[in-house]
Amino acid sequence: MSGRTISRRSALVTTLGFVLAPAAADAQGGAANYPNHPVRVIVTVPAGGGVDAFTRIVTAKMQTELGQPFPVENRVGAGGNLAAELVYNSAPDGYTLLASQPSPITTNQFLFKSLNYDPTKFEPVSIMAHLANVLMVRENFPAKTVQELIAYAKTNPGKINYASQGVGTTSHLTTELFETITHTKLVHVPYKGTAPALNDLLAGNVDMMFGELSTALQLHNAGKVRILAVTTKQRVAALPDIPTLEESGVHGCESDTWNALVAPPKTPAAIIAKLNDAANKAMQAPDLLDRYQKLSASPGGGTPAEAAAFIKEETRRWGEVIRAANIKPA
Repeated sequence: MSGRTISRRSALVTTLGFVLAPAAADAQGGAANYPNHPVRVIVTVPAGGGVDAFTRIVTAKMQTELGQPFPVENRVGAGGNLAAELVYNSAPDGYTLLASQPSPITTNQFLFKSLNYDPTKFEPVSIMAHLANVLMVRENFPAKTVQELIAYAKTNPGKINYASQGVGTTSHLTTELFETITHTKLVHVPYKGTAPALNDLLAGNVDMMFGELSTALQLHNAGKVRILAVTTKQRVAALPDIPTLEESGVHGCESDTWNALVAPPKTPAAIIAKLNDAANKAMQAPDLLDRYQKLSASPGGGTPAEAAAFIKEETRRWGEVIRAANIKPA
């Protein structure tokens, strides 16, 4: 090989080194200096909803920790898909995040014929909150226990109707799982959100509903609905006398509602780590824990890898429920 050829190759390598070095430095510096301007948080539900409330509580703490505003924007529509699509296609620089209920990042892939994003590609930052679900019935429903409800359903197949916040929501899929385990047949009445579903339960137009404890607790305490069981592994402190479904003889019907914070695909791990650290610190703050307790919620937290594994398992578990119930994509 001639000296001239070696010289040219050396010059090329040197030139590439000058080109690539600043790019590498920029990538490292971007993470080191992150964040240096506001971080948008896109929420999948209207202002005031469960995800919105917990997002604002957590990001207010993250803002203090990271020194930049975390403005919350509500982008509603298509079961959370509009918000998810916006964030999915945003720059992977940590300045646009998605705050979501489970469905946009887990089950919507089974419930819609096509999505303009791949929910499996999001970079999980943290699970922000867990909320227990409960089985509640209208105030004058004849069954007083879960076993009485099951017996009534088997004696009157197809005559008990239940409300949900919509097809594919946690309330719907939890009831489908309940039906499968108990070998009962109930009639689904889907609504567009929690408020109209609860209104019809209160009016006696539907018989039962699985819903969040935080929503149901005041109604139960006021005697407007009756909570028969909680769907978590353990009893909840706010309802010490109410059994779990497991204790009531319905084995394997566990369900909670959770809220997650995720970033666009390919967001650098160093940025995810900074966001995760800030979220974990937020969820350890005594005043946040006090607010969570008042909302009957539990903090999430943990590593990004743990959040990713949890979301993957939830996707698998509820995907099986959807297939078993033969729920077709819209």
